[in-house]
Amino acid sequence: MKVKVYADIACPWSRLGAHRFGRAVGGVDGGREVELVHLPYQLDPDAPEHPRPLMEAMAEMFGRDRADLMAAEMTRLGAGEGVEFRFDRAVAANTFAAHRLLWFALCHHGAKVQAALARVLYEAHFRDGANVADHAELVGLAGRVGLDGGRVKSFLASDEGVAEVRERVAAARRDGIASVPTFVLENGELLGGSDRIEEVLRAARAVDGPGRVLATGGG
Repeated sequence: MKVKVYADIACPWSRLGAHRFGRAVGGVDGGREVELVHLPYQLDPDAPEHPRPLMEAMAEMFGRDRADLMAAEMTRLGAGEGVEFRFDRAVAANTFAAHRLLWFALCHHGAKVQAALARVLYEAHFRDGANVADHAELVGLAGRVGLDGGRVKSFLASDEGVAEVRERVAAARRDGIASVPTFVLENGELLGGSDRIEEVLRAARAVDGPGRVLATGGG
C-alpha cells in the first residue's frame, strides 16, 4: 500500500508531517505494508536560487513580530517530538532542484531511499542551514543515503526530470491542492495537515484492507 504526500522541503509542517508519519507507522503492530511517496509541491515556485536568511524572508512575508512567533512556536513543537528547527541558520532558496533529486531517488531507487533522502533534505534545510538549491550541496546530501555522487551530479546538470517535476507541481495546483502536507490515498482521497497522520493511516487501511505495516515513511 502506498500513501502519497504532496510536500515542500521549505515547509516546516511538511517536515513535521513526514516525521509523524514515520513514527506512527513504525509504532503499529499489524495493519498493512505502507510506503510514503513524496510528490513535489512548491510554496514559492518563483523563489530565487540564491539563498538568503529564512527569517528575513519570513519577516517580509508576515512581518517581523509574527515571523518570530511562528518560528518560536514551530521550534517548540519540533523539540517536543525530537525534530530540530534552527530558523536562525536556515536559508530560503528555490526547492525545485531538491524536488528533482527526490524524483530521481524514487525512480531509480524506490520509496524507501526517497523517504531517507527527504529526511536528509529536511534536516539539512531546517537544522543545518544548507542551501537546497545548490547542486554541490545536493550531491553531498544524496551521498548520505548511498546515492552515487557522480551520477547525481550528472543528473542535476542535465534536463532529466525537469519536465516531469514541473508537470507534477502544476498538476497538484490543478487538482486544488493549496497547502502542504496533503496526503493522497490509493483511492484518490485527499487528507491535509501534519496533525492527521493517524486518520491518514486508518483511512489507508480501510481502502486497502488488513496486512502488515512497514515503516518506510520518513523520520
